[in-house]
Amino acid sequence: MFNKITRRTGRFAAVAAAGLLAMSAQAADPIRIGSFFSVTGPASFLGDPELKTLEMYVEKINEEGGVLGRQLELVHYDDAGNASKARNYASRLIRSDRVDMIVGGSTTGATMAAAPMVEQAKIPFISLAGAVVITTPVKKWIFKTPQSDRMAAERILNDMKDRGFSKVGLISGTGGFGSSGREQTLAVAKEIGGIEIIADETYSGSDTDMTAQLTNIRNTEGVDVILNFGFGQGPAIVTRNYDQLGIERPFYQSHGVASDGFLDLAGSSANGLRLPASPLLVPESLPESDPQKPVVEAYKSEYEARWNAKVSTFGAYAYDGLMLAVEAIEQAGTTDKAAVRDALESIQGHVGVTGTYNMSADDHNGLDAQSFRILEVQDGSWKLIN
Repeated sequence: MFNKITRRTGRFAAVAAAGLLAMSAQAADPIRIGSFFSVTGPASFLGDPELKTLEMYVEKINEEGGVLGRQLELVHYDDAGNASKARNYASRLIRSDRVDMIVGGSTTGATMAAAPMVEQAKIPFISLAGAVVITTPVKKWIFKTPQSDRMAAERILNDMKDRGFSKVGLISGTGGFGSSGREQTLAVAKEIGGIEIIADETYSGSDTDMTAQLTNIRNTEGVDVILNFGFGQGPAIVTRNYDQLGIERPFYQSHGVASDGFLDLAGSSANGLRLPASPLLVPESLPESDPQKPVVEAYKSEYEARWNAKVSTFGAYAYDGLMLAVEAIEQAGTTDKAAVRDALESIQGHVGVTGTYNMSADDHNGLDAQSFRILEVQDGSWKLIN
């Protein structure tokens, strides 16, 4: 009898030891963060700083001990701004690389191409793109860090209204971001009252001169303010054409051009224009009492020191995405996808570079229009207005 009990106890001990060994091995496995960015191509001004941001902060987090005692591993691909490639890379991240979550999607087109697959696979996805359609209506597994184009429209039109303008000439790109921005601007104008879109022009991504569209807006009787909604090279061309035509009406751009790179492209033509943007472009103007000030200043100094390049609001979207992911994993205490998703949805008061995030079951963005600051270009630099 004694020998039987001894052998049985030995078998139990061996099984328990094997279980502990497996748990230890699992704990040592890296947490795999998947990403697809537009690092090259027409949206490279988005994807390049996003990738650089994730690379440097994954490295920093690992140097500080990782997350849940495990290292982070970044698995990333360049979709070059192509929605089909984005869909293929999302599939690879999910099925072959078996990542724990995805932080990426530089553009709305890339994000929406991957969205159905992400929802089907039930994997948390934090997008870095701006259109309202990404999180409205709410998609269970999809979150995002930038303010929506709807919020930008609200902030811009209300600033126009506060300045006494009411008749808007709208020009927008025909790509995903511009089209959605146009749609939201038209909708918000109807809702807030006192603002009317009386001219409505568009341009394609391949257009190299928007003089004709701007001339139509200038010649529309009653227009007292102009708004361009787009990103990439288009808004810089619109800005230069606006200046060349000598249009003497206030001019606004969307948050799609909120970077020093835009100022380089537009040159002195940008002087006087306004747009909604992250405080990242004017950290020195923030009061000491602003909870975002230390976060913004730290990101700016660390990024610029590492890459010897000016910081951009687009890289900040990636910073916020990674930090939200880390907080969710830490709150969940696991990389179980459902638990991480639930933790993401419950995050409150997370102070990021872009704004303070308050997620909920009804809001997978967690920001409001007031998280935008109104900036104006003065003497070739950004100035905080409101």
